[in-house]
Amino acid sequence: MSDRIYDVIIIGGGPGGLTSGIYTGRENLRTLLLDKMLCGGWLNMTGVIENYPGFPEGINGMELGARMKEQAQKFGVGIRELEEVKSVDPSGEMISVETAKEVYKTRSLIVSPGSRVRELGVPGEKEFLGKGVSYCATCDGPLFRDRIVAVIGGGNAALEEALFLTKFVSRVYLIHRRDKFRGEKYVVGELEKNDKVNFVMNSLPVSINGNKDVESITIKNKETGQDELIEVEGVFIFVGVEPNTEFLQGVVEMDEGGFIKTDVNMRSSVPAIFAAGDVRSGNVRQISAACGEGTVAALSVRNLLVEY
Repeated sequence: MSDRIYDVIIIGGGPGGLTSGIYTGRENLRTLLLDKMLCGGWLNMTGVIENYPGFPEGINGMELGARMKEQAQKFGVGIRELEEVKSVDPSGEMISVETAKEVYKTRSLIVSPGSRVRELGVPGEKEFLGKGVSYCATCDGPLFRDRIVAVIGGGNAALEEALFLTKFVSRVYLIHRRDKFRGEKYVVGELEKNDKVNFVMNSLPVSINGNKDVESITIKNKETGQDELIEVEGVFIFVGVEPNTEFLQGVVEMDEGGFIKTDVNMRSSVPAIFAAGDVRSGNVRQISAACGEGTVAALSVRNLLVEY
């Protein structure tokens, strides 16, 4: 068998992809996992994870990712990091997966490349990136010790990152466009009990302002239409994600957001291509959900290859 022919290739080394690898490796399927970054995905930018089963005291995200990677390698999964997939072609006898370095052939494909943060698209966002604007509180929170910051968003990511920031900053303005948060009630409750947090509801960011670094943010109240200037030295943005599915455009069926449509077996519109994790339409963006979907995808691959 050629060194570049596999039973299954997994694209993405986050929780979904690594879990798939653990299962396909245990099934003695020749497995290659490709990741354009380092294995772990969002786990590498997450501090303490409190809702992953089996860790009642919580576990550091980077540590959890490292354990998953080690477990996949234990079962023989070949892992190639910093190798980005450029295109996928399922039209031949086997699926071709092209990277900047190689063209690989595989009998099946599991796609789990995760997602990236969505930008606000307001003046000052790009100009002050790295100068007060951040998309990762876990990465940059300690840099804002005893400072005032704003967090934009109302989902779990925004709420959890705002709570994390209270360990360092003097005040957090949590700015949300609606009158209620979409995140977990438990985290909302923890924020409500924290006197460092100011809730700014029904408000939209208009611009991020400053000279060399961020000095303030302008917001618009949706009810009154009035603009307000809030002095902050940091702005953390968590307003949703976009799937990393550009390399699959025109290959599999996607929803209007670019997320891959699958059936209950994680099978896409192309029979030998499966999807798991954040890129799958309907995914709830939780680690445990990605692991579950990765498991289903791997078992579906096993069933497919039995018939191959």
